[in-house]
Amino acid sequence: MSDLLGLNAVAAREALDKKAISAVELTTAYLGAAEATAGLNNYVALTADHALAMAAESDKRIAAGAAGLLEGLPIGVKDLFCTKGISSTACSNILKGFVPPYESTVTANLWAAGGVMLGKLNCDEFAMGSGNENSAFGPAVNPWQGKDKVDLVPGGSSGGSASAVAARSALLATGTDTGGSIRQPAAFCGVVGLKPTYGRCSRWGIVAFASSLDQAGPFTRTVADNALIMTAMASHDAKDSTSTQTPLQDLIGAVGDGVKGMKIGVPKEYGMDGMDSEVVTLWEQGQAWLRDAGAELIDVSLPHTKYALPAYYIIAPAEASSNLARYDGVRYGMRVDAETLDGMYEATRAAGFGEEVQRRIMIGTYVLSAGYYDAYYLKAQKVRRLIKGDFDEAFQTVDALLTPATPSAAFPVGRKIDDPVTNFLNDVFTVPANLAGLPGIAVPGGVTSDGLPLGLQVLGRPFDEASLYRVAGVLEQAAGFKMTPARMAGGAA
Repeated sequence: MSDLLGLNAVAAREALDKKAISAVELTTAYLGAAEATAGLNNYVALTADHALAMAAESDKRIAAGAAGLLEGLPIGVKDLFCTKGISSTACSNILKGFVPPYESTVTANLWAAGGVMLGKLNCDEFAMGSGNENSAFGPAVNPWQGKDKVDLVPGGSSGGSASAVAARSALLATGTDTGGSIRQPAAFCGVVGLKPTYGRCSRWGIVAFASSLDQAGPFTRTVADNALIMTAMASHDAKDSTSTQTPLQDLIGAVGDGVKGMKIGVPKEYGMDGMDSEVVTLWEQGQAWLRDAGAELIDVSLPHTKYALPAYYIIAPAEASSNLARYDGVRYGMRVDAETLDGMYEATRAAGFGEEVQRRIMIGTYVLSAGYYDAYYLKAQKVRRLIKGDFDEAFQTVDALLTPATPSAAFPVGRKIDDPVTNFLNDVFTVPANLAGLPGIAVPGGVTSDGLPLGLQVLGRPFDEASLYRVAGVLEQAAGFKMTPARMAGGAA
């Protein structure tokens, strides 16, 4: 089993094509890995029979010479994606038992490309959180451990996805990123995570958090694996009015193109007070790696960056309060009966939503209310436009930006759960890209003195994911990140 789990996605595809392994063998290995690492709580539903049936069909297509791009590759799916005939709950009590009669566009694309669905992965409830501690199924756990062996958060909201890829209980995984929910967990777990440009991947069939910010993306072990699955995920979708028709670049080919002649911006505003010194050191090292590879490093300024986090925590809750109004106990999901209709609404939502979701609904409803809309929501939208303007100006002179991915390494489970403001600060480096609709990728670059992974973030122009993969490929090669977590399948502690 460990030999199969040691293959990255690109290598696994080659082995499958050569018939050195079968899709059923590979899937069986990953199902066993998921069971072996069950203590990490990164899966909320393992669909073994469904996975093996899909793998058997993949083996038939491979034998017939009709293999798809992802043929036979085992994939874990964040529980925010609707999967036809399989429970999809957004890790919320209010949707427990909901089985969609339809498939999200992104996952449909993956299955059309031959991917094999392993199961549904843990996440923060309705994607609201930075540590995967707000799930109705309990917290997911990072397979990495510090010197004290205390359980660490895998990041959020897509913590289950990052944890599963790092622990080798999923070869590939899907996530969503509203304010950093792919890039931050990727950095915490030592894997690669991409947030594509807003509109690059369809949002149809993904449970909505904040509609103008949400974007689906992949988690992988390597940059090349990431380009592979991203090529299958992206598509124009007439069912999503925000879906782009901009053609997808050659992402797979871009990974090895290098950065010679590229101009990489280093935004001074990302050198914030309170950053871990080891994060600063890695950021400086990343700049040196790119310079040595032939890139020109240029200092740039994004003056409105400091307003990104407060603007985000007005806009995102406002959109959430509207999106989550649909969960009323009438059409689907939980219902708590009461004597009156209003009473049923109140009882259902009080019992179904967790504390963090209730907090954000209340904030969002407040900033949208009469007398406060102009003072908060409208002002935040104006700030958002200024933030985008900063990026637009920077990209007139540079091809991409290099920043830290997170202000620190992963922290212990439970340490920040009762301090929402401190929790919000985990996304300080990732939120601006969502407000501006830009693509961003997190790549593991090194480890702390305690042996915990740290990531670098690359941000790019809209719909220029290829440049991100060029830069990320160089960083990956220079970093030579080969360390693995303590709690890993095939060698799990």
